[in-house]
Amino acid sequence: MKNSKNVKIGKNSYVDKTSIIGCLSPRIKKNAKLYIGDNATIRSNCVIYLGSKIGDNFETGHNVVIREENVIGDNVKIWNNTVVDYSCRIGNNVKIHSNCYIAQYTTIEDDVFIAPGTIIANDPHPGCKFYKECMRGPTIKKGVKIGCNVTLLPFITIGENSLIGAGSVVTKDIPPNSVVYGNPAKVYKKIWELKCTTGITKKPYPKTK
Repeated sequence: MKNSKNVKIGKNSYVDKTSIIGCLSPRIKKNAKLYIGDNATIRSNCVIYLGSKIGDNFETGHNVVIREENVIGDNVKIWNNTVVDYSCRIGNNVKIHSNCYIAQYTTIEDDVFIAPGTIIANDPHPGCKFYKECMRGPTIKKGVKIGCNVTLLPFITIGENSLIGAGSVVTKDIPPNSVVYGNPAKVYKKIWELKCTTGITKKPYPKTK
């Protein structure tokens, strides 16, 4: 479905014929709209629901699902087999890699990188009759970089420019510019204290003024 009554896709966009653009969720009204900006590339077998707004230069891999009531900025890339559940806020210049799950009510600010296999939770006590009132994903601040197979628990805030090591389980707030790893994840140093292990550069994240 492309540029129908409820779906608007900007100019110079490519949508694979196997993708479903404008799927209706039973959660929202039938007159919900979907807007996708200019220069989009939506590859095979993606499903994007009505009720979201997506900016320019949007790009997906294959088999991506984006639910309703999301607001997604410009220059966002979401790779193969990733699910963005409903009511998330994603900023500009964000890259979400393959096989990730972004839970409902998650906030991802600008310039965030999320590596493959990241799982985001939003329910502090699953099965409770009040779960709808309590659901909230984490807030991932600007410039955060998240390694492979990381789990982020509900309600936490990850401070700007922090680096989360592979396999970590993040259970509490993280200060800005932190290097964090482990289960449960702990803060070990600032990002400008990291040394490059390849020898290409001395410090991959030099301290800025």
